Amino acid sequence: MTTREALVVEQIRLPRVLVAVLVGAALGLAGSVMQALFGNPLAEPGVTGVSAGAAVGAVLAITSGAAGTFVLPAAAFAGALLTVGAVYGIAALSRSRGLATVLLVGIALNALLGAVVSALVANAPDEQSLRGIVFWLQGDLDARTWEHVRLVLLPVLAGVAATVVFSRDLNVMLLGDDAARTSGVDVARTRNVLLVLASLLTGAAVSVSGVIGFVGLVAPHVIRLIAGPDHRLLLPASALLGAVFLVSADTAARMLPAPVTLQTGVVTALAGAPVFLLLVLWSRRSTA
Repeated sequence: MTTREALVVEQIRLPRVLVAVLVGAALGLAGSVMQALFGNPLAEPGVTGVSAGAAVGAVLAITSGAAGTFVLPAAAFAGALLTVGAVYGIAALSRSRGLATVLLVGIALNALLGAVVSALVANAPDEQSLRGIVFWLQGDLDARTWEHVRLVLLPVLAGVAATVVFSRDLNVMLLGDDAARTSGVDVARTRNVLLVLASLLTGAAVSVSGVIGFVGLVAPHVIRLIAGPDHRLLLPASALLGAVFLVSADTAARMLPAPVTLQTGVVTALAGAPVFLLLVLWSRRSTA
């Protein structure tokens, strides 16, 4: 390997792959947690509005001309955090503070923040800003550097470690709230902590990759069908498959012959949507 090739691998290829691994693992794990908490295999990491909040932060940074290496991820993560705070603040004001309330608030905020993003896109100051917004909203790992790896490494590793600790509690909660309380699990507290962890994992991931769909939807669903609902295996396996899925999608996006170009988020949707549809049809046929 020549010096030039080694430099390309070290400074371009390797950080991009590592970002894909970290983002895919975070989204896969967050999706697994969301599906377990809501008891719905269609739940995905952005269900609480965190991805939409990150999108608003990122789009604001781009339209203001401050979309630097650190500013854009920081703005996206700040938008995600503010959205998480808004979801739980609004849910706390409700008399019913269950998961249904959190879900409804998340749906409402998704719609509201989506409208804000549309307004910002319509009023983009120039074509370059508009192009940057579109690329971020579709999700891509192009031009990822070691700075992006350092930005997302600690939050994702800490979030994964903290989430896996609750594997036993999630298994017990599958038996119902009453059985979980009898086993010593503080159901309300555990749900709130896991929702926050999943939201923070999602926020950290999309802050450096843009909005990438289907990773957190497909990966946990595949593992659950293959290995069952035991979260001691489901959580780490979902993170692993999410990482593999995103690295594979990014590799496929880079290998397309010129002049065809597809972003990583587009590839995950093109691959993930048919796979998920087949899984849904297969699972329904097997239970019929």
